[in-house]
Amino acid sequence: MPDAIDPDPDPGLTLLETPAAQSTAVHEFALATLETAGEAYWIDAANTATTRVLFDLARDDRHLRGLRIARAFTAYQHHQLVRRVVERVGARTALVVVPNVGALYGDADLADWEAADLLEASLRYLSELGHAADLPVIVTTAGDGEHADTCREHADSVVTCRETRFGHAFEGGGVETTAYRCGRFWQTTIPYWVELCGTVPAVEFPIVPGLDHAPAVGQRTLEV
Repeated sequence: MPDAIDPDPDPGLTLLETPAAQSTAVHEFALATLETAGEAYWIDAANTATTRVLFDLARDDRHLRGLRIARAFTAYQHHQLVRRVVERVGARTALVVVPNVGALYGDADLADWEAADLLEASLRYLSELGHAADLPVIVTTAGDGEHADTCREHADSVVTCRETRFGHAFEGGGVETTAYRCGRFWQTTIPYWVELCGTVPAVEFPIVPGLDHAPAVGQRTLEV
């Protein structure tokens, strides 16, 4: 059985649109991407990188060994961390995660024009990093927030996430959730079985004399 999420984001800037700012969708997405990857940098804002959630979702402790987390509390700190990560990324770096990327750029101590310029610069750095280092950079927004449009403009691809009764469903950017882990069991979807087994040819029903349409499945015909 495959993992519930099997993301393979392309190099460049991927925008993950989450249901809420504190959604665990970004944790699931990032850890699934790190299944076969090396180290990763996580630039945190709004206290998203909750260690309890990461440990609960990780396959084991070794899964988190390559994850480096830095927290920002102001827009200036966030921008400086982006620049430092650009300098520190190396050959073993497989992923950069920047959740709630615009959260700190709406602080009251920043003028609107300054906040917009600073966020634009951070997004440019992240996009160029992804392409230059040939690695995926994942940023997140929640809903149609103040900076959502700016993030969409800079993103190379957009993945949307919605809540279902079985878990998070991801779609877009070449990513689609087709199975959900439910404890010891799995909940599958029709696309999962289509991908696994393929489809069957359409069945053509014969036209019955006296009728101007083919009978529906299970419908009996009366011969006269």
